[in-house]
Amino acid sequence: MKKVQRYSVQKVSGDGRCMFRALVKGMAFNKGIALSSREERDDADELRMAVKEIICGNGKERRQYEEALVAITVEESLKRYCQRIERPDFWGGESELLVLSKLCHQPIIVYIPEHEHTRGGWSSGFIPIAEYGSEFGKSSRNGKPRGVVRLLYSGKNHYDLLI
Repeated sequence: MKKVQRYSVQKVSGDGRCMFRALVKGMAFNKGIALSSREERDDADELRMAVKEIICGNGKERRQYEEALVAITVEESLKRYCQRIERPDFWGGESELLVLSKLCHQPIIVYIPEHEHTRGGWSSGFIPIAEYGSEFGKSSRNGKPRGVVRLLYSGKNHYDLLI
């Protein structure tokens, strides 16, 4: 049985870049920075383009992201993926999290809402379903471990941030 954990949900705009938004918001929060919604959007788009450069560029970098490439090409051709990722309403998911956790040296945990009926009402906990970049949570170059960014996946192609 997975342990249910409690966090507060920070809503993220559902404009197609929610996963990228939740990620930049979480990384900024861990550094004690609050982003304006414009900064959040611009930073989210930058993350998306960073993934595109790695996966769609023909550099040697791509080989370090084999796991993400496999996840992408199960669903569609690389060419089609590379056309889609340029669009601002492109939804990020597992393959992008695989790339970004490694690229940003960022531990990321994805949760789902627990929605289980318990005695005395509804429980509002969260259950972790996927973890990326856990090796970066140990310690960074300056000796301090990287704070985890916790994303909440609602199951409706939407991510929010958990604090």
